[in-house]
Amino acid sequence: MATAQTSVPSAPATDSKPKYKGKTGAKIFHEMLIQQHGVEVMFGYPGGAILPVFDELYKTPAKFILNRHEQGSGHCADGYARATGKPGICVVTSGPGATNTITPLATAQLDSVPIIVFSGQVATKAIGNDAFQEADVTGISRPCTKWNYLVKDIHELPRVINEAFLIATSGRPGPVLVDLPKDVTSGVLDREVDDTPRPHILKRKHTYLAAHAKQVADAAELINRSERPILYVGGGAIISGASAVVRKLADKGNIPCTTTLLGLGAFDEMDPKALYMLGMHGSATANYSVQESDCLISIGARFDDRVTGNLATFAPKAKIIHIDIDPSSISKTVDVDIPVVGDARTSIEAMLPLIEHRDRNAWWAQINAWKKKYPFHYLDDSKNSKPQFVIEEINRQTNGEATITTGVGQHQMWADQFYRWRTPRQMITSGGLGTMGYGLPSAMGAQIGSPGKIVIDIDGDASFLMTMCELATIAEYDIPVKICILNNDFQGMVKQWQDLFYDRRYSQTKMKNPNFSKLAEAFGIRGIRCDDKAEVPKVVGEMLAHKGPILVDFYVEPNEHVYPMVPSGKGLHEMELGTLA
Repeated sequence: MATAQTSVPSAPATDSKPKYKGKTGAKIFHEMLIQQHGVEVMFGYPGGAILPVFDELYKTPAKFILNRHEQGSGHCADGYARATGKPGICVVTSGPGATNTITPLATAQLDSVPIIVFSGQVATKAIGNDAFQEADVTGISRPCTKWNYLVKDIHELPRVINEAFLIATSGRPGPVLVDLPKDVTSGVLDREVDDTPRPHILKRKHTYLAAHAKQVADAAELINRSERPILYVGGGAIISGASAVVRKLADKGNIPCTTTLLGLGAFDEMDPKALYMLGMHGSATANYSVQESDCLISIGARFDDRVTGNLATFAPKAKIIHIDIDPSSISKTVDVDIPVVGDARTSIEAMLPLIEHRDRNAWWAQINAWKKKYPFHYLDDSKNSKPQFVIEEINRQTNGEATITTGVGQHQMWADQFYRWRTPRQMITSGGLGTMGYGLPSAMGAQIGSPGKIVIDIDGDASFLMTMCELATIAEYDIPVKICILNNDFQGMVKQWQDLFYDRRYSQTKMKNPNFSKLAEAFGIRGIRCDDKAEVPKVVGEMLAHKGPILVDFYVEPNEHVYPMVPSGKGLHEMELGTLA
């Protein structure tokens, strides 16, 4: 079996023009990325083991972004992929260069993002001998990639590159790592080879695209019978391009819709059927609705613990339909009544003709009562700016049309709550892994992938500090991202838990921050400090009007908490409402 998988058949004898023969591995790599896979942007950092590739990239027609840290390269590729739907490409060297991409790979794996990391490796004869800058990168990255591969023979290289792109982008997308020993990239191919992916990999392209007709019919019948249905929409709906048909399903069936963190934008939150995000810091209306629903229709979501709360009490009255392209995700966490295995868009398209309109007057009366009683809310009771106010002002002045990235923490949850999400690929954030430091580099990738859009990194001071070296990259390439730091001199979300559950023992959460605006100026980026809440509208306007990159340091109330909040171990109906109570 191993021999069959690694053999490389020769190309047909009828090939007249050499495709790969006589070229170095580095040249094959470059030509395939540009000519066959249409790569327009790469992110990365050079080093000894990957130098043959970088030498070939010396005059590349692609835009190459030299980051200041390989973690930044990986998150840039991730942000680019989420903003564009195209695979993000990262090229780094061996050893620490490759291991620095592990956090971005794990981030992309949990959020189903197609990034491909091409890492340098020591020469094949040196592998396993503790050579300089050697690391077992395929071994290290195996748990956090969809697929990885160490290319030990140049004859494998064309096929492996094609397989990498196919696997990263097909089915449930995800990250791929290809490890390239130096003798493979510097060596010359002595004969033509077949670059066709192996059959067991090639079939992934079409597997599970169309759901089984009976599953679709059973799901439609259950929806039509239900009195209190809820659409629970995740990031898979955005990945599959299902947003438009999700909205048609909600309209035709008269069904309210809640989204996950990664599903924000899949449903227009200005639509009265929108319940906003659900889960630990979701809207009270969404959480109460899920708990009272009799039919929960999950579309491209994975029942994450931050969504479900206590599994024993999650959606206790509901029959559950789960639409997902990944069969291993169905009934993995929550037992479902009707599985629909297939692409979200094609599955809903098949379902739409079977859906009946229902008035559901009693259900809507209850939902609208919850909306009125439990809106997202905060008290303006501090001399400092409230972080929610800053986000509301950004939303107002951008008309809810900007692309937003975030780090992880309180600022991330406030952005989810107080920005109004209207379109897919508008919210770019680390969901499953919760990666601090993600906001700044992902904003760079998103901006490069969406050059005509306003891209704003709404960040926390602690998250920002983790990858702030990328300010140098932003300045060098004049990437016009807007960086909005909600600065409270704390690791805010950890402090909130210490306030609520650890009797305010602030163990290692208070931080002495630099003057972020002056820091930005030192990198050659415009910086503004805003300490006066009365100045917030003016400063937001200045930030948006500035043509190049800009950083604004908003000093905000340090003792503010994110509410609603479902405490650990509690059900969605057991929220602490805070100022909503």
